[in-house]
Amino acid sequence: MKKFFITGSNGQLGRELTKQLNELKFPNVGYDVPELDITDYEASLKLIENENPDIIVNCAALTNVDGCETDQELAYQVNTIGAKNMAKIANILDIPIIQVSTDYVFEGNDNLGRPYIETDEINPQSVYGETKAKGEEEVKNETDKYFIIRTAWLYGDGHNFVKTMLKLADKYDQVSVVNDQVGSPTSTVDLAKAIINLADTDAYGIYHGTCEGVCSWADFAQEIFNKAGKNTIVNPVSSEEYAKTAGRPVAQRPSYSVLENKGLKNLNLNNFRNWHDSLDEYLEVLEEV
Repeated sequence: MKKFFITGSNGQLGRELTKQLNELKFPNVGYDVPELDITDYEASLKLIENENPDIIVNCAALTNVDGCETDQELAYQVNTIGAKNMAKIANILDIPIIQVSTDYVFEGNDNLGRPYIETDEINPQSVYGETKAKGEEEVKNETDKYFIIRTAWLYGDGHNFVKTMLKLADKYDQVSVVNDQVGSPTSTVDLAKAIINLADTDAYGIYHGTCEGVCSWADFAQEIFNKAGKNTIVNPVSSEEYAKTAGRPVAQRPSYSVLENKGLKNLNLNNFRNWHDSLDEYLEVLEEV
């Protein structure tokens, strides 16, 4: 039974991974800042060597997209150098690494007329996307035993879009949400399951991992309100309109973030549900808390 070493264990995905691994009775350890700083190679090597895991899952990242624009050096250190360090350590220990990546590595339009697949050319348009894309390259350069799994529109145990919308619904009768960005809302439950399943193979490479189905952020917000029994009205706005009201620098977001889980489907490991079903489950969990 493999022992998992999880970085970014206090994040949404890290928490869900830990939960599922514990339920499966898989040995695992998780670290986050300040105990683990993935930008510090020597300290990270010492810690991971001491834990002696069988696989590293690198969930640690600077995911504040707008924050990456204002602190580009930190974004580079965490998303690129941090990924490089984890892959380098995995290679030294001769164990696999699972690197969590993002739809932001793509240009983010629907010029192809279909969802992005793993072999499509990347062309990031933001600092976040660029640093994550470079992180992917560093992982591939440092080790042969890698899984890179790109996801999008993630929500789980932590700060996320679903919780934000529910809080806004308690305060306002109407909310403005962008309607010119489309993607696939993805539950950490589904992604964590996919990561655990992949870890049981040696089918190294790049994968996409998002829930099935497509919607805009405005559609997503409306469905959250409908399912939660809220009467809040969603006012669809353009990204340009939203940026004007944000009152802070806003990074360029992909207008098209739809990923096809082609690699997982080829392995018969595509456990991702339709986003409606995953959202139903998540809202039920929130009600129980």
